[in-house]
Amino acid sequence: MKTTYLLLAAAPFALFASDAFAQAATTGEDSSEDQKPRQVFSTGVAKGRDVLDAAISTSALSAEEIQELGANSVAEIVRNIPGVRVEAAGGVANNSYTIRGLPLASTGSKYLQFQEDGLPVLEFGDLSFLGADVFIRSDLNLAAVEAIRGGSSSTFASNSPGGVINFISKTGEVEGGAIQASTGIDHDLYRLDFDYGGRISPTLRFHVGGFYREGEGPRETGFTAYRGGQIKANITKEFAGGYVRLHGKYLDDRVPTYLQAPIRVTGTNENPTFETLPNFDLSSDALLSPNVANFVSLDGENNLARYDVRNGVHPVVKAIGLESKFDIGEWTVTERFRYADISGELFQNFPLTIAPASAIGRSLGGPGAQLSYASGPNAGQAITDPAALNGNGLLAISLFENFRLNSVDNMSNDLRASRVWDLGGGKLTFTAGFYKSRQEVQTDWLFNSVVTDVRGGGELSLIDVTTATGISQTQEGVFAYSAGVVADAYRRKYDVAFSTNAPYGSLNYHIGKVAIGASVRFNSGSAQGSVFGSELGGGRIGTQPYDIDGNGVISPAESRTAVIPLTTPAPVDFDYDFVSYSGGINYRISEPLAVFARYSRGGRAAADRILFSPAVDPVSGGLTDPSDAYDIVKQAEGGVKYRQADLTLNLTAFWAKTDERNLQINARPDGTTQVERIFRTYRAYGLEAEAAYQRGPFSVTAGATYTNASIVDDEFNAAVIGNTPRHQPDLIFQVTPQFETERFTIGANFVGTTESFAQDTNQLRLPGYTLVNGFAQLRLNDRVQLALVGNNLFDKLALTDVTQGAIPAGGLVTARALNGRTVTASVRLSF
Repeated sequence: MKTTYLLLAAAPFALFASDAFAQAATTGEDSSEDQKPRQVFSTGVAKGRDVLDAAISTSALSAEEIQELGANSVAEIVRNIPGVRVEAAGGVANNSYTIRGLPLASTGSKYLQFQEDGLPVLEFGDLSFLGADVFIRSDLNLAAVEAIRGGSSSTFASNSPGGVINFISKTGEVEGGAIQASTGIDHDLYRLDFDYGGRISPTLRFHVGGFYREGEGPRETGFTAYRGGQIKANITKEFAGGYVRLHGKYLDDRVPTYLQAPIRVTGTNENPTFETLPNFDLSSDALLSPNVANFVSLDGENNLARYDVRNGVHPVVKAIGLESKFDIGEWTVTERFRYADISGELFQNFPLTIAPASAIGRSLGGPGAQLSYASGPNAGQAITDPAALNGNGLLAISLFENFRLNSVDNMSNDLRASRVWDLGGGKLTFTAGFYKSRQEVQTDWLFNSVVTDVRGGGELSLIDVTTATGISQTQEGVFAYSAGVVADAYRRKYDVAFSTNAPYGSLNYHIGKVAIGASVRFNSGSAQGSVFGSELGGGRIGTQPYDIDGNGVISPAESRTAVIPLTTPAPVDFDYDFVSYSGGINYRISEPLAVFARYSRGGRAAADRILFSPAVDPVSGGLTDPSDAYDIVKQAEGGVKYRQADLTLNLTAFWAKTDERNLQINARPDGTTQVERIFRTYRAYGLEAEAAYQRGPFSVTAGATYTNASIVDDEFNAAVIGNTPRHQPDLIFQVTPQFETERFTIGANFVGTTESFAQDTNQLRLPGYTLVNGFAQLRLNDRVQLALVGNNLFDKLALTDVTQGAIPAGGLVTARALNGRTVTASVRLSF
């Protein structure tokens, strides 16, 4: 199969080579365009064009801007793009993203696609527990980040109706490179970056770069939570009329995931006050520790295995790609191909219930239950005063979630051809293309139910629970070698492949001040394979006793051991198709001023989240309702764009209606965690503003998005109709002023949101926040630069989500917060 993918990429080169090598060089842009410096944008459109001549909403960040901000993760970069809402409490990876009020019912980036060099990192940005940013790292290889919001993203990419964010690599156009060493001033993290590029010959250029880092990171875990890096390289051969580029990437990186953790809330739902707990600070601690690092469980083949929680989110990506552009007669042909071999693992501690220690003891061990330490420096010691434990008196019942990424391999290929005709005094551009991808999902879900105390500083410990008569209900802190604390389920195996085929085309006509265009895409896809799990019914057994410690006795914890019913797979076999289209008009009123309007319809195909739901028949593998195969997003936008040498202003009004079938984690009325299936329609409208101004050494960039969003229909819960979707603020904003001279740069970056609701019930409000970040650079000479970057300088408690929809009787909720204050220093040597 892998050989077939490579042949698919190579075929266009063999077909077009003889004509392409003989063609004259061309920019591939309309010759009627003026020759002044322009802002040419190429992501999610038919061809690169000046943004003032295109009916689209776009933003771009250069490598220099990203480096000034000190942004070292996808979330830190993307939060500076207007219209994009980022829930970045997870750390470097597995954060959540949405755009222009489109729903963020679950995790990942369902309607927003992340690309590297024009192709998707994952076909679906919200695979279960696995977002696209797990497999992207920012380093000195990055040349720019381009983002298109709505518009033609529906038709020039699959499964991306909300927009596309494209991470573009350097390709050696500029000779030189750099080595940069960074260290945390107030936290333990060390990083080395490098890159170099240039020409080998007049027609051959290259670029190579990467990074490696190590350290505990911005939150105290008690171990080296960050460890790894990546290397990327490309080589480009230029010809008269085109080029061929070979590129590769190797990523092997370990980072932690910061999940929900406890915080105290007082006051009212309308005006709450959130307070960190004694010995646990939500923004600087995590429910992680070397004391809870190792555990045993059955693997995906029901064999005993040992795992290490300290590996955290550990992706391994080996990718190779080919990119080419040729002129063949009057046609311009571009071809992009990438195959990524993706594997790894993901560990996270997800607390289901946090309550007073005595209450946890009674719930698991009955009246008179006894507690003792199962790990850490106090292992074996009894807890004689549970109410005084760690100063907060709390215990947690958690799922240690272990996801084995056996294969999340991704292949994608995009072939397109364009031609421009002179017609009626204008230019008619025709583009036709075909996109094909295959996304594998071969994963194992292996959960353990454990009991821990609630303590920060990397000192979390496992806790044993014993009945009043001395019967241990836990085994070294493990209550069940399964998700048995909530259900005899969630031990799963996926072996599924999703295929996507999409022919597409567009027509654009540009005459004088007017540009009008339309595009269409026909997406067809299939899901084939097998899934394994007792939730599928049919007599499948999901729990059986297993002598985990090999002592010949089955303990209560061992009696709750989960197994995967490997002999009774359920098939997955369904097809789908839908049409996406987009049309817009742009009027260039004058050289610096343009107005535009656009309407689009795009779709997002369902992926693995529906496989263990009623949407898929476990007997036939087909869909119980064909409409469950995809969700549709309809959007309208209109705006004005203004650009002069020192001032850029973009103002866009937008409207969207979105179908949503998804799974959502929230809390029941009693405060316990649940996974809820939703089937809804959302509506959002608003106003988006983006501006940049420069006068001498001073400059400022800013963006703000006002959104009014609501749930307009819900099949399962009519009570939420008319409510605002959870976590959706009225306003998100970014402002970055800076002062730059030949020798130094100093600036600040303000990022914030207004308040929102914790859940769709619209009871408990999440406070808004403004993060103040700062940066400074000192250039000692043309080669040596010192830099200092501070994030969240005022150590603001910035909550991104709370599991509970209202303040519970005990005043304790689980939440996620952005990192507290971090300061990083670096030295860079350019050559």
